[in-house]
Amino acid sequence: MKEEKVISDFAREAVPKELRRSWFSMFSVLVAIGVDLSAVMLGAELANGMPLNQAILSVCVGSLILAILCTICAIVGASTNLSTSMITKYVFGKYGAQVFSIVLGISLLGWFGVQVGFFATNAHTVLQDAFHVSINVKVLSLIGGLLMMTTAIFGYRAIEKLSVWSVPLLLGLMLFTLFLTLKNYSIPVSIPKAGGFTFGSAISLVISIFIVGATVQPDISRWAKSKKDAIIATFFGIFIGNSFMIILAILMSKAMGTDDMMKIFITLGLAIPGILVLTLAQWTTNTSNLYSSSLGFSIVFTKIQKQWLTIILGIIATILAVLGIYDQFLSFLNILAIIIAPIGGIYVAEYFFVKTEFQRYDLHLEAKAVVTRSIIAWVAGMLITYLTTAQPSGLALFSLTSVSALDGVLIGFIVQTVLGKLLKQKDSFQQVTIDKKENEEFGQ
Repeated sequence: MKEEKVISDFAREAVPKELRRSWFSMFSVLVAIGVDLSAVMLGAELANGMPLNQAILSVCVGSLILAILCTICAIVGASTNLSTSMITKYVFGKYGAQVFSIVLGISLLGWFGVQVGFFATNAHTVLQDAFHVSINVKVLSLIGGLLMMTTAIFGYRAIEKLSVWSVPLLLGLMLFTLFLTLKNYSIPVSIPKAGGFTFGSAISLVISIFIVGATVQPDISRWAKSKKDAIIATFFGIFIGNSFMIILAILMSKAMGTDDMMKIFITLGLAIPGILVLTLAQWTTNTSNLYSSSLGFSIVFTKIQKQWLTIILGIIATILAVLGIYDQFLSFLNILAIIIAPIGGIYVAEYFFVKTEFQRYDLHLEAKAVVTRSIIAWVAGMLITYLTTAQPSGLALFSLTSVSALDGVLIGFIVQTVLGKLLKQKDSFQQVTIDKKENEEFGQ
């Protein structure tokens, strides 16, 4: 039994009380997820398209909104100690949850392959420019994919250890790089190029970078000792993790006039630290993609142990990276984001306001086969997300919040709440009517 708990990741059950973690564990993991090169790319774009003060302020505001959304989703995970896919089993029913788990699994598997390709491309550049060593991108994709797969195989506890050790090193290296940048270069007072970002559009981009990740927050927060631990870890982990690299990238891009982070490291004579940052940043972020993907597929392939399932999925994703999924899969992932985005709003509405399906879980009752009202809310959320998403992935007919994924979250939340409340009132009315008839018959 003890051995099973060591290797088990509790993919299909609640995390046992004695294995739950304090806030620092989850905080480290969430900061590590936020520290990646996609955040660097966004920071460079904002630096080129906005004044410095507006760029930094937009990052802080966007990260604050994102942290609040993620924290709300995390509370559901901390309260149930279930993964996102297991939560959807109760909210959508057994069959609805399987559909979600497949879509989520494919999406995150695709992101794993894309991030591996991103890692390989940047690693190829820095090795060639700094050390004049040319290693084929496909070989680097294979190495990177297998490396990032290792921690996901052993689940959350391995990701936790990687994050606790790597986050201080990553933050230290990046702050040291910023120090050298500002010491040797000044930030110019320049006018952003024409066609840059408005303050609102910049906030939207900051939120968009992790909005779908909000949906899968229970995969991390289910390990929390308490809701308080989950709230502290998620709010500060997301806020700091999402904003740290973006702001550093803004400052360094402004100072050095380039959006190529690897070029900045090489120019400063920090090629080896640059490789270390590239490897750790992508490793800590990408291993969580495979981890959540395997949790999703665990609900579908119930006869395969999660460890073996993770190995199979990791090999598939690595092969896709080697074959060049980095160049082909982005548009498909945008479509999958349309499908995933509303889920967080729906289970949050069910947990906080409707409560019907979570009462089944609390009473240790089996989940329903299908929860129709949740499916309706899901369809409504997907439709609105599709209509507000930019072409070619969507139709871009109108905009609600200017972040299409956030539109889906809000619509899913509203429809789930309204339908759930209406059906509860209807059930209560029917029960009162039945009781009244029974009392009248008894009186006769």
